[in-house]
Amino acid sequence: MTNSTQGAKASSHFKKTEKHPKAVWKKRTASASRWLHIYLSMLSFIIILFFAVTGLTLNHADWFEGKEQIKKYTGKVPLKWVNAKDTTRIAKLEIVEKLKHDNNVRGDVSDFFIDDNQCTVSFKGPGYSADAFIDRHTAEYKLTETRQGLVAVINDLHKGRDAGKKWGLMIDAASIFLTLLSITGIVMICFMKKKRFSGFVLVGVGTLIGYLVYHFLVP
Repeated sequence: MTNSTQGAKASSHFKKTEKHPKAVWKKRTASASRWLHIYLSMLSFIIILFFAVTGLTLNHADWFEGKEQIKKYTGKVPLKWVNAKDTTRIAKLEIVEKLKHDNNVRGDVSDFFIDDNQCTVSFKGPGYSADAFIDRHTAEYKLTETRQGLVAVINDLHKGRDAGKKWGLMIDAASIFLTLLSITGIVMICFMKKKRFSGFVLVGVGTLIGYLVYHFLVP
């Protein structure tokens, strides 16, 4: 075999094995989007399932009515905590801690009102509320606690109502996960030649259905 023949074969082999930069970029993008889509799906499975189920329970809240439990408590706080003429000296922190400790109250304080005769303290949590009325002359209180059941708890968590800032961050994280899942799904379909057209047709149909439902069925 001549040197020229060997050179031609080597050159031909090099051209076949050489990868075009654009092809490399497409392959890496497709691989990265597939990897992200799979592992984000696994990581956020429970989050997605939670928001899917609670979307249904929120839309049919009447299915779960009548589940609330109401309990009433009475007690007394130290008189000096509530009978100060200067309302800025009312022992708010101590009152809140005692109410929580003595009655297993949970949730965050949503309101603390003071008038001439009484202090009113309200606690709120997902599917939960408690209201205490403290007589400023006797320091005696009456507290009503309402628990609305598991479905009400998860519905409030879905909406982020009375769930605190940390749960709000959880909702933000879930939103980011779902956004990334959607984006990586679209990127993946872009690299699937046989399914690309039908995939984008379905995206368009889904978008159109959403618009038509909003336009014709939403008051």
